[in-house]
Amino acid sequence: MAIEMTSTAPIIRSLPWGKGAVVAVLAVASLIGPYVLDPYLVNVLIRSFFYASVALTVDLLWGYTGILTFGQSTFFGIGAYAAALVFTHVGFDPGMVWLALVGGVAVAVAVAGLVGWLAFYYGASPLYIAVVTLVLPIVATQLVLSGGTFTGSSSGLVGFTVIDLGIEAWFSIAAGGLLVLTVATWIFVNSEMGRLLVAIRDNEQRCQYLGISSSRVKTYLMMATAAVAAMAGFGYANFTMVVAPEMTGFVFGTELVIWVALGGRGTLIGPVVGTILLDVVSAYLSGSMPFVWKLAIGSVFVGVILFLPNGLVPMVGNFIRGGLRRVGMWWPEAVAVADITPMAHGIEGAQAYTDAPALDISHLEKRFGSLTVLEDINLVTRPGELVSLVGPNGAGKTTLIRCLSDGFERTSGSVIINGNTLDRQPPYDCVAFGVGRKFQAANVFDSLTVAECLRLARNRHEPLSAIRRSRVLNLPEPAVRVIRTTGLDKIMGTEARHLSHGMKQALELSMVLALEPSILMLDEPTAGLTKAERHLIGDILVDLAKHDAFCILLVEHDLDFVRQISTRVVVLHHGRIVLDGSVADVVGSELVQQVYAGSGKFGERK
Repeated sequence: MAIEMTSTAPIIRSLPWGKGAVVAVLAVASLIGPYVLDPYLVNVLIRSFFYASVALTVDLLWGYTGILTFGQSTFFGIGAYAAALVFTHVGFDPGMVWLALVGGVAVAVAVAGLVGWLAFYYGASPLYIAVVTLVLPIVATQLVLSGGTFTGSSSGLVGFTVIDLGIEAWFSIAAGGLLVLTVATWIFVNSEMGRLLVAIRDNEQRCQYLGISSSRVKTYLMMATAAVAAMAGFGYANFTMVVAPEMTGFVFGTELVIWVALGGRGTLIGPVVGTILLDVVSAYLSGSMPFVWKLAIGSVFVGVILFLPNGLVPMVGNFIRGGLRRVGMWWPEAVAVADITPMAHGIEGAQAYTDAPALDISHLEKRFGSLTVLEDINLVTRPGELVSLVGPNGAGKTTLIRCLSDGFERTSGSVIINGNTLDRQPPYDCVAFGVGRKFQAANVFDSLTVAECLRLARNRHEPLSAIRRSRVLNLPEPAVRVIRTTGLDKIMGTEARHLSHGMKQALELSMVLALEPSILMLDEPTAGLTKAERHLIGDILVDLAKHDAFCILLVEHDLDFVRQISTRVVVLHHGRIVLDGSVADVVGSELVQQVYAGSGKFGERK
């Protein structure tokens, strides 16, 4: 099935000629700027353009992906020092220029890969990357300082031969390069891959359970931004003929973060404007009042963080948009709508019935130190079964779901999923085995629209584009059924943050079904829903098991709901399976009543 999305964007932002006109004006300005501006200002602006290129990479990492990094200065310094060291100690000719550029970029990318390996492994805290990138510029600066005459130590390297270009040419190169980089970055962040960065920032856990290795994505992004920063450093060294340890240091890395925050992170234009403005103003004022100027910058930074957390540029943009609305020159964005039509080559979601187990669990255990949460769990489920896991709070139901959808969770025992042995593997590998997990609390991407959430869920079957966003969304038939039944197809352009609780639950279920799993693991999918919504979800689950042969593992407290939809019920108590049978045998049993009432000696281990 396909969902075709059409939308009407604001004219000011959507017309190609409008964007093209802005780019053309800036391109002309990069050519005529050095002939109409003061020579000192031209020199400062060239430096600012190189700095702004690095600030853009900080915005990609921090503003869009949520990776707070202080280490982009190191990659800038690597590119600068690559030029200085080669031209000083090896020689200067066209071949050496390419050697310095390629070598500097290669070293920066390798270091960024190492940083990603250290800080982005599965399960790492977001704090790790901040700590690693705090240490990185300190280590880099110490290496430069200990290099003696080879690196110039604290004095740096000066006076080396560089590419012989005039100031006018350097202005055009720096400004033109920044313009190209900004346009390319804008295209990227508005593409499907760009939406993935926002998804990682919003909800990295959900990305993992959609089969996306966020660690890999973040590492590749770190390496790509390191390459850009190194090229900016290479250009800076060739323009100034000076490199110093401060270029690789913590102070410069922190300044980049401040410039991005002041301009407006997550906006692209904000970091560019903020960097250029602050660097130019600093150049004019630092000589006459250096200490007061640093204090002023610090005060402005604190003020922006407290009162304008989105930065200065978004505030100005909102002011301009408000003025245009008042005079009738701003068109509100139309909500995207969806047209669902069958595809001749549509993706079929139905699973084939088979006697082979979907899940085969043997002697599974989960312990936290001396505390045993799950003990000797043995369970086999098959396609077409809707197995409900019931039991009182603390019985280990959600823990069991975690152990089946994340190979790092269980302490011992074996889990075989569709014939694949689950070793110590992260959730995105479990997705490849056919597992789709829905959480108890709706787990979606608040900053993305319904359509964007569903598109990301299709990433394993249709790779995301880095340059565009598709207007057609291919979904398996079960996912389309859920979307149509719940009315999500009417609000495809609505951000997930604005959905009701029930709609968020439906969206998450649709996202899981978009993965085309064969096993659904649902943790209280009806929690917080109205009676009508619970009935609707129940009908959907029964239909998925009966007609599409999904193996559904359902965690649920409501025994009436379990009785209505289940083909089999498993009772957990104190971390052990105490009953496994048909609905009639289990739900009405005296044993289950004792478990829920907490009476008798049922909970005693044998």
